Amino acid sequence: MRQILVAGVVALAVAILLTPVLIKVFSRQGFGQEIRVEGPQSHQTKRGTPSMGGVAIITALWVGYWVAQLIGVVTGGPGPSASGLLVLGLSTVLAGVGFLDDFIKIRKHRNLGLNKTAKSVGQLIAALLFGVLALQFRNQSGDAPASATLSYVRDITAIGMGSIAFVVFCWLIVSAWSNAVNFTDGLDGLAAGSMAMVLGSYVLVTFWQYRNACVGGPKGVGEISPGCYHVRDPLDLALIAVAGGGACLGFLWWNAAPAKIFMGDTGSLALGGLLAGLSITTRTELLAVVIGALFVAEIVSVVIQIAFFRTTGRRMFRMAPFHHHFELGGWAETTVIIRFWLLTAIACALGLSLFYSEFLASGGA
Repeated sequence: MRQILVAGVVALAVAILLTPVLIKVFSRQGFGQEIRVEGPQSHQTKRGTPSMGGVAIITALWVGYWVAQLIGVVTGGPGPSASGLLVLGLSTVLAGVGFLDDFIKIRKHRNLGLNKTAKSVGQLIAALLFGVLALQFRNQSGDAPASATLSYVRDITAIGMGSIAFVVFCWLIVSAWSNAVNFTDGLDGLAAGSMAMVLGSYVLVTFWQYRNACVGGPKGVGEISPGCYHVRDPLDLALIAVAGGGACLGFLWWNAAPAKIFMGDTGSLALGGLLAGLSITTRTELLAVVIGALFVAEIVSVVIQIAFFRTTGRRMFRMAPFHHHFELGGWAETTVIIRFWLLTAIACALGLSLFYSEFLASGGA
């Protein structure tokens, strides 16, 4: 528990203190955000706001995690795990892809960075590396960081996949979540605030899995209850989740409306990868759809808009992602943000309720 608190507090502090430094440096270098011409006209005033603030998020994530690990090693803890390092690696590689995208936008003074193919290739490489390695590094009980089986709260044994199918599945999950968070990052603080709540939910999920682990949990080795969890490194994943949540909150201090800095693709792709990695390593791919329902709704609105326009020549929404639909309908930006945060809180509460209900239904007590 001490490590979890340390990881969150350190990540929060690093993000709060580092972000204003980045604001000054990026402003001095002219690293300002370009705004979509076809977007809400109120957003044109944001042109020139420093971008690439995701650098603060990924830095705070790493520092928070490693400080907590250092304290754990000093006090006799097991140290970093394969699951934790794989999730961190996935998030960092995607942050690198996003950084290239942001840098090209800034250097060429346009709203488009990497083309779709280049960005997709970057996501593909990150997902393939993660998918292949996640099936390795089995512990003494035979558990790997991931399972080649579709999971809700635990593996659905009737829906198994081979290794190749699992790697393809990882690519779909990583691409979907990273793009979903990227689409959500269109209003001041919307993505950062929502992701803080989602990662906070995963802190509870992973810590509960640790407390009720089938092997290696605090209650001893062996089957502790019918509702125990076969997750390889739940406590280490809790450190990742709390460090990510702390980083988002610290960044939100400067990113809340009116934003002093944007996270850019550097942050949104990294956070999407973080959510994808946590969902796979905690065996909660389907539950994540509920907890991260806002991000799902945002990317679905884009898909619907494109499909509807190509088939009918008309638009379903005034603009996609659909947070812009409400802006163009007359809602103030802060109104959209706060109400979407409320929807995220409701989705997180529902997801945690489903998680606990499944534990009780499985015989846990």
